[in-house]
Amino acid sequence: MKILVMGGTRFVGKSLVNKLLSKGVKVDIFTRGNKQIPHGVNFIKGDRNQIDDIKQISNNNYDYIFDISGRELEQTRLLVDNLNASFNRYIYVSSAGVYKDIDEIPLSENDAIDKESRHKGKYETEDWLISENIPFTSFRPTYIYGPDNYNKIENWFFERLINTKTVPIPGDGLLVTQLGHVSDLTDAMITSIEFEKTKNQIYNCSGDKGVTIKGLIYNCAEVCNVNINDVKLRTFDYKKLDPKSRKSFPLRLTHYLTATDKLRSDTNWLPKYDLLRGLKNSYDNDFIYKMKTPFDQECDEILFK
Repeated sequence: MKILVMGGTRFVGKSLVNKLLSKGVKVDIFTRGNKQIPHGVNFIKGDRNQIDDIKQISNNNYDYIFDISGRELEQTRLLVDNLNASFNRYIYVSSAGVYKDIDEIPLSENDAIDKESRHKGKYETEDWLISENIPFTSFRPTYIYGPDNYNKIENWFFERLINTKTVPIPGDGLLVTQLGHVSDLTDAMITSIEFEKTKNQIYNCSGDKGVTIKGLIYNCAEVCNVNINDVKLRTFDYKKLDPKSRKSFPLRLTHYLTATDKLRSDTNWLPKYDLLRGLKNSYDNDFIYKMKTPFDQECDEILFK
């Protein structure tokens, strides 16, 4: 089996590539080469937005394509139009951020799409793959967390708990959110190619349960060995802010919970990480090495203006 991974050197890509290599799979990774290249892969250096770079792989034969780095339709179109068409499946990492905010949760794969969201390129890509009859499987994770996370999700809370024990919290902290561990996502991606019924399907993929933001903070405190009685929750009026903005607070300021029943039904996938274990995995294998990074508490003040 030969696989092309678009990306492969950061976060989701690192987790995926390591698992593929452990299975003895031949892996090409196509990336700009700005990060350390995993040992054991065939590295193809290029910018996926440049046709001359993409043409480096136009004559290669792949069984599966795993696209982690694609954000816009034109990136996928350029790739697929210049690939040997014999591949069995195009595995795409989309986002649950494509959904409209609705009053009923959890969100299912059939719920309405927000075509103006910052993730609209993901939805447009899925729509194009369907319209062009390209065999694909797409995953819509919520917040991905775990070691090597370059987005400040769990680390945003860790650094405040470790440095000041003061954490900004939206309102009463009872908004429900959902995190999914990076290893569970990459397990699902690899598992999906074993099942014919997953072809041409879109799947939500996240953790077992939702959690209130207050509950998330207290779980993070436990992982950081901080007594919750010592944690100061500083309330801000989240209704003044863009509910989907993550410039000041790392999570959506709305309920954000997806149903993963479809993925479970169509495959043998189950998440291996509950929230507490997943947070500990991230803290022990990632954040603990970043604890000396300077933390500027002033960046929180915008939440209270």
